[in-house]
Formats: sequence, structure tokens, C-alpha cells
Amino acid sequence: MQPDVPMRVHLIGVAGSGMSGLASLLLGMGHNVSGCDRVTSAETERLQRAGLAFSSPHNAHSVADADVVVYSSAIRDENVALAAARESGIPTVRRAECLAAILATKDGIVISGTHGKTTTSAMSAHVLRRGAVHPSHYVGAEIPVLGANAHWDERGELMVAEGDESDGTLALYQPKHAVVLNVEEEHLDFYSGINHIKQVFTTLLDRTSGCVIYCGECPVATELCGSRENSISYGWSDADYVAENIKEQGGTIAFDVIHQGENLGRVELGVPGRHNALNALASIALAAVCGVSFNDASRALATFAGARRRFETKYLSSRLRVIDDYGHHPTELAATLQTARSLNPKRIVVLFQPHRFSRTQKLADDFGRVLQAADRVFVTDVYPASELPIDGVSGQTIVDAMKAHGNIQAEVVGSVQQAHYAVGNALKEGDMLITLGAGNVHEAGTKISRDQVVLEDILGECGEGNAKVHLYELMRKHTTMLVGGPAQFWVEPLTHNCFARVVRYCRERGIPVRVLGRGSNLLVRDGGIRGVVIHPSKGVFGEVVVEGDTIIAGAGVRFKKLASVAQKAGLTGFEWMEGIPGNVGGGLRMNAGAMGTETFDQVVEVTFLDEDGEIRTRNRDEIKAFYRNVPELRRSFALSARFIGSASNHGTIQQKMETSMGKRRSSQPLAASAGCIFKNPELMPAGMLVDTLGFKDSSVGKARVSLEHGNFIVNDGKASAQDVLGLIDQIRTKAKQEKSVELETEVQIIGEDTFLF
Repeated sequence: MQPDVPMRVHLIGVAGSGMSGLASLLLGMGHNVSGCDRVTSAETERLQRAGLAFSSPHNAHSVADADVVVYSSAIRDENVALAAARESGIPTVRRAECLAAILATKDGIVISGTHGKTTTSAMSAHVLRRGAVHPSHYVGAEIPVLGANAHWDERGELMVAEGDESDGTLALYQPKHAVVLNVEEEHLDFYSGINHIKQVFTTLLDRTSGCVIYCGECPVATELCGSRENSISYGWSDADYVAENIKEQGGTIAFDVIHQGENLGRVELGVPGRHNALNALASIALAAVCGVSFNDASRALATFAGARRRFETKYLSSRLRVIDDYGHHPTELAATLQTARSLNPKRIVVLFQPHRFSRTQKLADDFGRVLQAADRVFVTDVYPASELPIDGVSGQTIVDAMKAHGNIQAEVVGSVQQAHYAVGNALKEGDMLITLGAGNVHEAGTKISRDQVVLEDILGECGEGNAKVHLYELMRKHTTMLVGGPAQFWVEPLTHNCFARVVRYCRERGIPVRVLGRGSNLLVRDGGIRGVVIHPSKGVFGEVVVEGDTIIAGAGVRFKKLASVAQKAGLTGFEWMEGIPGNVGGGLRMNAGAMGTETFDQVVEVTFLDEDGEIRTRNRDEIKAFYRNVPELRRSFALSARFIGSASNHGTIQQKMETSMGKRRSSQPLAASAGCIFKNPELMPAGMLVDTLGFKDSSVGKARVSLEHGNFIVNDGKASAQDVLGLIDQIRTKAKQEKSVELETEVQIIGEDTFLF
């Protein structure tokens, strides 16, 4: 593919990182380039502005009149564009064959190895560019410091290319210089073993006309390269280029470079990790071969910012750091975790996505060993790439291997789409989260980073020490039914002012806000609750103060506790509260009641946050309260209330308490429930109606109608909200069909059916 002979080239799968790089090179060379893919991306939009004729989805028409068609490894034979090209007799070549042809038009430099190719290729291109030799480059990732993953520069004779060894196509290249970073067992879906891998690297080296630069710390690379003429080694010791006086601090690494006994000077990298010091040594050695001085190379390396998905910081604050890394081989994971530990986080939390079933199966033991360097590990489903599943191989394979090597807490979290819920909720202040893997695991880190911004804004609004916050708190931990998905943002304010600030913050930004107390009389759907859930249970919200014959209780105080405090203070009138599973805030909002008494029968005054964001206190006669409904508190948020009682002797109070407890025990189930499910219709009590319809002890999944009371649905263990809703629907349908009764739910049903955040 000569620059002076323009061709019509079509790229199938052009949105991929490798193919988009080829498109950039071909366009830069002056070729007429088109491409198709199943998706449009920011990269295809950029390439269209540069002259790419893009079509989506794949189609046969797009290859018409092409001189050559290039396809990526992800494209199957049955692809309509590829099949059309072959049927028309148009030459078709693999991505690596096209790259090899482009590389042959310049003095090619192939960066090869099992790990570190992308970073070292980017470093080398950056150093040569700063050294004013005008290199072209091709790198397998977005490189901010280079501007793009590929670039054609007609002014220079050099071209740096990342050589992919995964499918044996490394043997196609005929470079002037080659860099061998490391050689290990990898891509065992293609290779039969290490000897097969050595053969491919040997072919590359045999076809290299100039220098071979290799890492002396890798025994296989040393075996293949050490005895060759014009070979140059680098490493920690006993090499041509050596790094000494290494210092890691604050996400950077610095070291002296010794060349055959001479101290050339000090290098300071803007990226962390000892493995990056080795990568930098390779770039320095290459720079010298290409005529770039050490001083120019050193200055260039100080400004190197790294590649996308190579220990890339996605989020950073004083509370949390989120890193994304492409590592998917045990050696890569070990290097990443060593770099992470050098930054001194309180904990390293890893979300690892195994890549390919074959790799997971063959290297599970190594994965289990290297992941011991983390403090907590979550493992997703295997990212299959192009492979079919292997029986018995899954994310659990990695967890089992970890357990064989130590006691680091590890668990399987299933799909990447939902993994961020478990991971985000487990994070603590001072943690470093690393998303690891070559698939789409980075999406989880992106979601956590996005929501962490909002969470820390909320924390800032509250002020230091005035709230506790979490992401993705599971509602099944906070509802008496023990079901419910996650709350996107979970906030536990400790003061009234903090509560008000959170509500104001949410309203100004259109973020849904809901207040959750004890979680009784509540059913949260399995998809969880979008927005902020405020849980006022501690601080002022958990305080109870007795003043004469009145008691002031915060919204988070449980009715049971209020009844107990009243008993100790010698106040009667609160005994009915012993049978109410909720707390003051929820009781006020619903005007909860039992034994003929309702909450507002005893309310003297209520302090609440009104619709305008003001904290106000109103007397009982200013508030309209109905059966299970207080309209004003549907729009406002109760903060505390003053209740009135009357003095009585201990024996009388105790007798009333026992009566209340006895009634509750005899009429209500002990199993987890949300209280009464339906409002009583005019025909008969709801519980009696449910029994009459024949639903007693019937179930859907793990949700069951109670034997003790027909108006209670109980959780027999790990029931889902969908189970409960299914049972509710069956009862309502039959009541309508057989009794012409429209049953209304007394339990509040909130949240999303599916995960939406």
C-alpha cells in the first residue's frame, strides 16, 4: 500500500480501536477509504470528518468497487460485507496484514510482547515525536498525549507500531527494529503452548533487519534475543540500560538511567508503577538507536500521560479513587496491583472481569494467586470475546482459585451491567477501586464515578460529620418485608439542617428524593429507587426527650422505643405503639394506628420541612389527619413530633403493654412482612376476604399469604418484590372476578421494576 498509489480500501469493523487506527493511517497516506460497522462511535464521527465514507450497519453495497477489503478478527465469515467482497473476487486481508503492508513503506519499529505493548508503543512514539524525528504511529488504544491512536506523518521515515501476537500475525512484520517486552503463555485459545509462542516471536526477530531491544528481566525474551547481533537489553541489573535509585511517590516514579556503567541522568515519569519504569527504559534505548538524545527522551517521558484503560484514573477525590486498567493476564494484574499498592490506599478493591473462557480455565490458579494482593475482590461473568462457553468455567472459577490461595474476601457479582451495585455499596472512605479486564468492565467504574460525584456533592452540602452516605444501599436491608433493590444514593442525615440541605440540593437539580424510615408498610421493587433516599434514623432523629406529660421524639425513633420510654416515665397512652413495627416519621405520614388509637390522637405538634424548604412547627389543630392519610405530610417531611400522655402506675401500663403484645402475637405473623397489604373494603375485612377467596398459605416464589392473617404476605426467605407483586395481582384479580371488589393496597409500592441507573 504505497502512498503514491491511491487505492479504494474498505474496512469492515471500522469502529474498533485497531481498525479505526488503520483508517487514520490510510487516510493520511492519501487512499480513498470507506468503512462499515454495526455501531456509530465518536471515533467513526472523527474519521468521517477526516474523509472516511462510513455506513452502518454492515452491508454488501459498501464494498462495491473496492480494490481491497480489510476485516478485523471480530468479523465472521458470514458477515454480509465480507461475503459480498469474496463473492465479487475482491482481495480480502486481515487487519495485521494491512498493517504489515503499511509498516513496510517506512522504517518500521514493532513493539511486541505479552504485556505492556500499548503503553510502550505510546511512550516510544511520544519520545520520538518530541525528538523531532516525525514518526508515524499505530497504537491499540486512545492516547491523549498523541492525540489519536494512529497518525501518518509523511515527513519522517520511522513508524512505531504495536504488534499483536494474539493470532500469530506478529510473524508477518519485517521491521527495521523490534522491541520485545516479555514472552509468556497467553492467548492459549490460539497457541498450543509456550514453544508455539516462541516460534512466532523468533520469526519476527529473524525478519528484523536492525536492532532488537529486549527486557533482560524476562527469561524467555532473554533466551530469544540475548545471543543475537545488535541486541540491546534493559532491566534492573546486568543489562545495557539499567534503572537505579527508584523512588515511587504520589502516583509517579523516578529513577536514574545507567547505560553500560554511565549515569545518563534521572527520569521522572508522570505515570506510576515499576513496570512503567521498564517500559520507559525500552523507549530510551529505542530513542538512542533512532538518534534522539537522552535529555530529549527524559523530557518527553516527564510529560507522558498514559493510554486509555492503562491504570487510568477515572475519578479522584479525598474519599475515593477509581482506576481502570486493561489488564487481563495474571502478570498484568500483578503489575497493576503492585502499582496500586505503591499509592498507599487504605484498601484496594478490585472488580475483575475474566476475559475468555480458555484463559480463565488455564490460568485460574495464577489469577487466584495474584489477586491476593487486593483487599477485596468482586468477579463478574466471563467476557467471552469470540469464544463459546466451557462447562464449569465462570467467574466462580476465579473465586474458587482465590480461596485456594488465601482468605481475601471475594465474591461473584454476575453481569457487568449490575456489578456496580454491589461494588459501589462496598466502598469505604480511603479506598481505591480498580476495574480490571479487557472487556466492558470499565462501564461499572464509569457508573460508580458518575454517582460518586453527586454523593460527594451531597456530603459537601451537609458539612463535615453531619451525614453518612453510601451508594446503592440495598432496600431489603431496610424494609420489614426484606425485599427491594438498591437506592441510587443513600443519605443518613444527623441534623435537621443537613436534612433540609439535602432536600434543597435534590430539588434544585431535579433529583428524585424519598424519605425512608423503618421500612414497614412499604414494598420496594427489585429495580430499586432512582435518586436520593434519606434515612433519618440517627443524630437528632433518634432522640427521645420526656418533658412532663409529653414526649418529643425524632422521626427515626421506633414506635416500640417510644412506648418503652413512656412506660419508664410512667406515662400511659403509648402502649398501642408497641404493636406498630414502624417509626415516628412513617407513623405520622400514614397516621398509623392500632387498638382503636391513631398517631394523631396523641400528637401535640409536628416539626417538619415544608415544600419551600423551611423548617416549621405546627400544632395538632393546624394539621388535617385522616385514616392512614395526612395530606400535608405527603408533601412535606416530618422531622420530629411532640406526643401527649397521662401519668399512670407501672402495673396499669404493663398490663396494657402485655395486651398490645398479646394481640399482635395472636393476630400477626412473626415472619418478615410489610404489615397489612390491602385496605379493608366495605364488603368485609381484607384478611377475611383473602381467606374466603382461598388464598391462605398460597405462594408465588418465596412470597406466601400468612396462615395467621390473610392480609399479610410474608417472606419465606429471599423472596423478590416480583414474587410479592405477583401474589398481590392474583388476589386482586380474583377479588374483582368473584366478589366485584376493587382491592386497594395499603402497603406503599415504590421503585423501579428493572435496574435503570
